[in-house]
Amino acid sequence: MASTVTTSKDSAATSRPGYGRLLRTRGAWTFLLPGFAARQPFAMLTLSIVLLVQHTTGSYGVAGAVAAVTGVSMALFAPYTGRLADRHGQRAVLVPGVLVHAAAGLGLTALALNGAPLWALFAAAVPTGASVPQVGPMVRARWGVRLKGSPLMATAAAFESVTDEFTFVVGPLLATALCTTVDPSAGLVAEAALTLVGGLLFAAQKGTQPPVATSGDGHTRVRHASALRVPGVRVLIVTFLGIGSVFGGMQVSLAAFTESIGEPGLNGVLYGVFAAGNMLAGLACGAIAWKVTPQRRLIVAYAALALAASALWTADSALLLGALGLLVGMCIAPALITGYTLVESLVPAGARTEAFTWLTGAVALGQAAAVTVAGQFEDRLWDGAGFLVPMGGTLLALATLLALRSRLAGAPRGRTVARGMGHREPVAVD
Repeated sequence: MASTVTTSKDSAATSRPGYGRLLRTRGAWTFLLPGFAARQPFAMLTLSIVLLVQHTTGSYGVAGAVAAVTGVSMALFAPYTGRLADRHGQRAVLVPGVLVHAAAGLGLTALALNGAPLWALFAAAVPTGASVPQVGPMVRARWGVRLKGSPLMATAAAFESVTDEFTFVVGPLLATALCTTVDPSAGLVAEAALTLVGGLLFAAQKGTQPPVATSGDGHTRVRHASALRVPGVRVLIVTFLGIGSVFGGMQVSLAAFTESIGEPGLNGVLYGVFAAGNMLAGLACGAIAWKVTPQRRLIVAYAALALAASALWTADSALLLGALGLLVGMCIAPALITGYTLVESLVPAGARTEAFTWLTGAVALGQAAAVTVAGQFEDRLWDGAGFLVPMGGTLLALATLLALRSRLAGAPRGRTVARGMGHREPVAVD
């Protein structure tokens, strides 16, 4: 019988799951470094397309439409990429995926430079978005394998949220610098190259990828339940759509606000303050040993986010808007981190990559919708009307979360049911 005695030193370490201990996890750096390189292009893609297409067509409207097609395509196809990764292994999906994405991105670049018609740009945008490698969810799935049952899971979720936010600070800056100082097509070319190199390096780390469930005779053809069938995942998708509405609404509305006050250069500063709030709150969340349940933390964090987002439209100065943006950013990180953390208790291990991609896709879809609606509000209503989109999106998502919060309770450990005939991987009952 295994001993249950632990030393006081071990107990103290467990109660304080910090970043230092997380980064000392065996094998972590082998997927963290290539994973960061591989996810960097994700933050470059939209802006690189906008800058290139605007240069070749002279229209921000056309450029935004092409970028929106890419975002919607990514959001719709990402969950299926995650499902394939759960069924066949991350490497089997990632290698062909990065090859297709690099080719599609270079094809879109060539079409734009040669003055192709709009329908051709839309056609090229679809595979470009659909093949975006879902490296972030894959990294989260690898953490789930390395830290199974560990209190460090919440720390890992916070670390990944900070990494994502840092990516969205560096990526747009890199894309802008390349497109404005080298060539309008340089951003998209660099995005394709980084995707290819980083993705292949990440795929090469076979030792840390989640194992593929097999049947009793060693074959991998096991029927997997989709993560979307878990009611809690569907609730989280709605909440992440609301978070996406904040990102999209802020992007458009900040640009319109700074333009209206004659200080367009403040746009980057204000969005940087918003991103900084997100990063700081993410760092803090990962350093805290939480005693409150994730379900309650999500409700409290989301209520705070909805309240802060509801005040954005009242700002009448850059200083006040910066302060409110910082507050909104600080409220986003706890909600995102807790949502990702809940996946571990809601979803069987064999479907977690798919679950993470549903959440990532929900943010992208909410962002694409918010960009469109906020733009229309800014054009048709008053300066700053686009800030109504984050308010509406988060309030609707909060109402859904409160009404369906009971579905976020994880399945009892050990209560499983087998699906199909013969030897099958047990699937947790929701």
